[in-house]
Amino acid sequence: MNEILLIVLAYCIGSVPTAVWISKSQFGIDIRDYGSGNAGATNTFRVLGSKWGTIVMVIDILKGVLATSLYIFLPEYLSNELHRTNLMIGLGLASVLGHIFPVWAGFKGGKGVATLLGMAVAIQPLVALSCIGVFLLVLYLTRFVSLSSILAGVSFMVFILFIFNEKEPLYRIFAVLVALMVVLTHQKNLGRILKGTESKVPILKHRDKRRQRK
Repeated sequence: MNEILLIVLAYCIGSVPTAVWISKSQFGIDIRDYGSGNAGATNTFRVLGSKWGTIVMVIDILKGVLATSLYIFLPEYLSNELHRTNLMIGLGLASVLGHIFPVWAGFKGGKGVATLLGMAVAIQPLVALSCIGVFLLVLYLTRFVSLSSILAGVSFMVFILFIFNEKEPLYRIFAVLVALMVVLTHQKNLGRILKGTESKVPILKHRDKRRQRK
């Protein structure tokens, strides 16, 4: 019973529509009416710029961390690593579900990548940091948030299955599902990248100007 209550709370935390609230309070618009129509960090970068995109991304990551860490309210899980990991996965997935289908914003949210990352930070920080490294490297090289998210999601699976060789079966299955979900939810972005129509985030402008002058 207590576990169910925490899962519901995790869903409510994930449902906080960061991009929607920020776009409405700061710009008087609904972010879902612009760009890709998603209420996530990628579309915020595209529509509102790098400053607000970064703020949304950080808050959405923290949503995943906070929701996944709710297990601390059940002391019996503190001494059992297997049960604790399984509960954390359940809590994290509830928060991701909340981000994608937020009860506070008409069940129309984002793609859940940042919240998934927060979930990974809470469960296995070293893997999460490795994925963040992949994300930042790809973002620096391409300025495509979507491609950075896709490769970070795929690398999460690679890190769990092969590099860190996680033994927990549920976590391994979860890693595969994460990679599949990230790729499937970014199919339109992949199509736009192949067509050359995907928007780049407005960062590293000075680098681009220097290249143009050369």
